Amino acid sequence: MSTLFQGLAAPLPGGPASQPAPRHPRDRTVTAVLGPTNTGKTTYAIERMLGHKTGVMGFPLRLLAREVYDRIVELRGPSVVALVTGEEKIVPAAAKYFVCTVESMPIETGASFVAVDEIQLCADPERGHVFTDRLLGARGMHETLFLGAMTMQASIKAMIPEAQFVFRERYSVLSYAGPKKISRLPGRSAVVAFSTDQVYAIAELLRRQKGGAAVVMGALSPRTRNAQVKMFQEGDVEYLVATDAIGMGLNLDLKSVWFAGSSKFDGRRHRRLEPQELAQIAGRAGRYTNDGSFGVTADCRPLDPEMVEAIEEHRFRPVPVLQWRNSALNYANPDALLASLDMSAPIMGLQRTRESEDVAALRMLSRDPDVQRVARGANATRLLWDVCQIPDFRKTMMTEHVDLLANIYGFLTGGARVIPEDWIRKQVERIDRTDGDIDVLSKRLAFIRTWTYAANRSEWLQDAARWREKTRKVEDRLSDALHARLTQRFVDRRTSVLMRRLKQKEDLVATVEKDGGVTVEGEHVGRIEGLRFQPDKEAEGVHGKTLRAASTGPVAAELTQRVEKMYAAADGAFDFTEQGGIVWDNVVIGKLEKGADALSPVARVFADELLESTSLERAQRRCQQWIDRKIAALFEPLIALRDDETVSGIGKGVAFQLVEGLGVLPRGPVAQDVKSIEQETRAVMRKHGLRFGQYTLFIPVLLKPAPTRLRIVLWGLSQGMEDIPAPPPPGVVTFAAPEGVPAAYFPMAGYRKAGTRALRLDMLERLADMIRPLDARKGFEASADMLSITGLTLEQFGELMTGLGYRGEKGERPKVKPAPK
Repeated sequence: MSTLFQGLAAPLPGGPASQPAPRHPRDRTVTAVLGPTNTGKTTYAIERMLGHKTGVMGFPLRLLAREVYDRIVELRGPSVVALVTGEEKIVPAAAKYFVCTVESMPIETGASFVAVDEIQLCADPERGHVFTDRLLGARGMHETLFLGAMTMQASIKAMIPEAQFVFRERYSVLSYAGPKKISRLPGRSAVVAFSTDQVYAIAELLRRQKGGAAVVMGALSPRTRNAQVKMFQEGDVEYLVATDAIGMGLNLDLKSVWFAGSSKFDGRRHRRLEPQELAQIAGRAGRYTNDGSFGVTADCRPLDPEMVEAIEEHRFRPVPVLQWRNSALNYANPDALLASLDMSAPIMGLQRTRESEDVAALRMLSRDPDVQRVARGANATRLLWDVCQIPDFRKTMMTEHVDLLANIYGFLTGGARVIPEDWIRKQVERIDRTDGDIDVLSKRLAFIRTWTYAANRSEWLQDAARWREKTRKVEDRLSDALHARLTQRFVDRRTSVLMRRLKQKEDLVATVEKDGGVTVEGEHVGRIEGLRFQPDKEAEGVHGKTLRAASTGPVAAELTQRVEKMYAAADGAFDFTEQGGIVWDNVVIGKLEKGADALSPVARVFADELLESTSLERAQRRCQQWIDRKIAALFEPLIALRDDETVSGIGKGVAFQLVEGLGVLPRGPVAQDVKSIEQETRAVMRKHGLRFGQYTLFIPVLLKPAPTRLRIVLWGLSQGMEDIPAPPPPGVVTFAAPEGVPAAYFPMAGYRKAGTRALRLDMLERLADMIRPLDARKGFEASADMLSITGLTLEQFGELMTGLGYRGEKGERPKVKPAPK
């Protein structure tokens, strides 16, 4: 602040409302460059500054200051450009041009050129007093520019009557596009929300529906924000979700801006945004000569016609009053300092700002007995005020923030009068970790900003330069990790690659890996399983069809090659599942379906629509050949019996029923027919392996595990079963009968159900052969051989015999007799 304005601490005679603004000696250097967004005001100011030997520019955001710093470094090199913010100081020895946040502007540098951007923030309830202070006191020796909205014209004229005005027209047209669903937003759009939760929710929705979005918020570090913006600018994503931070001069390649809300929490209350605030954000659309649009989305209500007209025509009410806080402070003691901060505005057009965070912290600390003990005199009080101006980056409770400030002030007024190395090391090391989710990393970044701010006060640390470097590296690591988490959560990398290549109008390169994985431009988009392409669910969003189209050629060629490989494969390369699926190359490629009879199932192949019809026919023909040969091999005795023309008469009928039973036929229903079969025919049938058992007619070789497994599948298919029961464990003589299965399951499995257990048919007949010579009417005792062949205990054997129609009698040794009829 200039010496002249430091003398304005007290109200001028006549009262605040009656006094005009005082004159600054260099008011004649002031030019106000006013106009809506996209008028090139910032670029104009940069060009003007570089025409001078020295210059200072102040910006409202650290992000924007960093962006302009990078632009000037490209033009003039890093040796002559300085960046000064609360958390970052890059000041070369030969610096000529200073790019700063408004709070960090070195006013008394004697620079030839001074500029302040977004000067309309003089009306901001939180930080407006800083901008007002610069408006009243920041001057270049030869040229001063204040850049901002037209709403500031009257206020600047009142405060600086000698000011010149330059009005700039917007390069492009901004028009209202009305409401639109998020799923229908056009590419190169930004969605603006006013809470972190809403930003995340919308970004997540855009990832699912549109492939992804970049995220920009004021709380992000410049490094994270730049990385996110780069993704959008380079076309990796077509959408950006942001807070109102994008309204402050960030240059983005936007075609349209969509509001997900029209109100926000300003730190004290929820309020509706003013038309000029919406216009500041909407104006980010249509940069330079490209027209832009704005609209509403999500749950935001359509804008009123009056507000739409105001935004489109850039006509808003003038700023009525500027926020002000006394900067001529009395450092005699904390009470005097507070009194000077509480001073009323001295002139008309100014309004004392509401109590800010730093004043609230000072008020609380001034009541602390430990602070009162040391905060005596100008130097101690000035230091206390410097400590109170440490921002609450962590957004904690005020008491917690004040406790931290009390600690720091205690260190700075203690023995060494610096923050102890061990203490700050512990604080930094605790947050120097890149694990955790987005919220955790964001919190750590907020914490490191506190120590970056402290490290930029050279007198607060014994080796401030080293700590500045260390905290910067920690911030960079956390920033990179946060960018990675944001990208991982809100961007589908497959889609981002796709969008970039489509934007460049290049053909997409698709490849098929040895394991069947399909990639487009190196990004996994699906897998070939058997003869079908299975798209990755994550790739089946809005661009799924394009991804599939890009992979069509290689996938179709691979499928054709697989058919040829399958056609040449040996029968041993095929198998079937318990539900009738056809397996080849360890993948289910088809299924068996019901045919003309149980021994004639039909093979159907699961094939992708990319497979040509001729290849599909070959695949189905090969599968049919395999299953036909499989049945012929495993059921050869049964098929031979069926086709033997010497089996005739009643024997032919019994053979037919045996074929229907797939080689197993309970004797009871055909007992009379069996008795009537001639001996010659019976002998022929025996030659085919048929055994005429007491309980069952069966071919023993067909009771082996392989034919049994296939028989159950063929039986299930012929019965139209949706869920075919599994075969019993191979090789067991008896097993516990499962519940809920059809009665026909047991003979198909090669067993006879007897009570709660099932006994294998060949063992059942052996048991019957043992019992037959005995006098069953008198009963018989279970022999060791009987127990041996069944593999049962005496008690289990008794239950089995009961299931076969016998009854047990108790005695010294239990006896088994036929149950009474």
